[in-house]
Amino acid sequence: MNTAASCPAAVKVSPEISDEDRRIFHDVISTDLADWQIEQVITPSKIHARQENMLALHWHPEFVPLKYISQRVKKMFPNVQDKLMIPTQHNVLMSYGDYTGVEVDCYASGFNQKVQLLLHFENEKVQEAHVLKSMLAHTFKYRSSQLFEYMDSITKPMEERVEKAAKATGADEELVEMVRGYVTKIQTMLDEEWSSVPKDSIKNKLIGNYFDAMRPKYGDTLINRIQAYIKVIKKQVKADFSLKFFYRATEVIEEARSLGGCVVIPHPEEFWPILLAKYDVDGIEVWNPQSQRYTDFLISVVNEQNASRRTGDKELLIFMGDDCHMSEKTKPIETQERAKAAREIGLQPAWDDLNIRKKLIVAGIDRHSVITEYKARMAG
Repeated sequence: MNTAASCPAAVKVSPEISDEDRRIFHDVISTDLADWQIEQVITPSKIHARQENMLALHWHPEFVPLKYISQRVKKMFPNVQDKLMIPTQHNVLMSYGDYTGVEVDCYASGFNQKVQLLLHFENEKVQEAHVLKSMLAHTFKYRSSQLFEYMDSITKPMEERVEKAAKATGADEELVEMVRGYVTKIQTMLDEEWSSVPKDSIKNKLIGNYFDAMRPKYGDTLINRIQAYIKVIKKQVKADFSLKFFYRATEVIEEARSLGGCVVIPHPEEFWPILLAKYDVDGIEVWNPQSQRYTDFLISVVNEQNASRRTGDKELLIFMGDDCHMSEKTKPIETQERAKAAREIGLQPAWDDLNIRKKLIVAGIDRHSVITEYKARMAG
């Protein structure tokens, strides 16, 4: 690391794209895994030998091949007898074994907020799902466009967002200009190489990953300051992102139901009003690695809704989500986001929490019963 370069005032970002700039860009957008990355993916940090049932209905393979994910899971849970494991890539259908899943970004018109839904199907039910696939392709493309607004906010720039982020993080003018210089280069390289850029790479995290790749050059202190600054801008972009081009949640649910699919609400604490919307769903995610605070409350919500359901209505099921993003496992250990890296497919310790188990027993719910019932619903 160049010690002088760890101060933004000492950094002069040339507008010319260097060989180093392009090498970092290629490394960041690459979806090919090196041998060390494969080894990291297939090697779990801990073995859970006593777990016999595994329910994993909310996780994101991203660009990691399923064959490596399968190896990791088998090593991590060597004694599992009963398993239901369905990937939920963002706005892209993906199959594993007999089932296909997706996490869909959509719009709740009743309370004017973006929400997400998990859809799960038996494979054959979505082989000819042309309407759903077109809806997802539209949503994927629109959601990816957020990256370009994010970059424009930094480079054009959108002064209000830049000033707000700089004030919130203490970023000085030199740091703001340094970030602008590099993000301008990223935009240029994206445009120049657009036809060969993997579509899985067109995400907001591309910017943060690019700066992380420069830690050896600039050091952690400066890169951490940059990450704090761009994170605030990203939050503003996401908050201001127009909802009108998303499909309504009711439209997504209706299409899933028409195909014989099942629907789950993930992490409802991110959009509380959804609990009052009375959507036609099979269950609610009551626990998630990033949202463990309201598990007891959400279990009580499910129990109350089941107690008041109309005759003939199916019970709401209780789910827990891994929300594991497998690309995090491919990063060097020192650049991984610790909380995200700790998430694991099928690892939901809340099922075994003694206090939570008391409530689940009263509700007559455990992993095995949910697996059995949900498989039956997807087959129905």
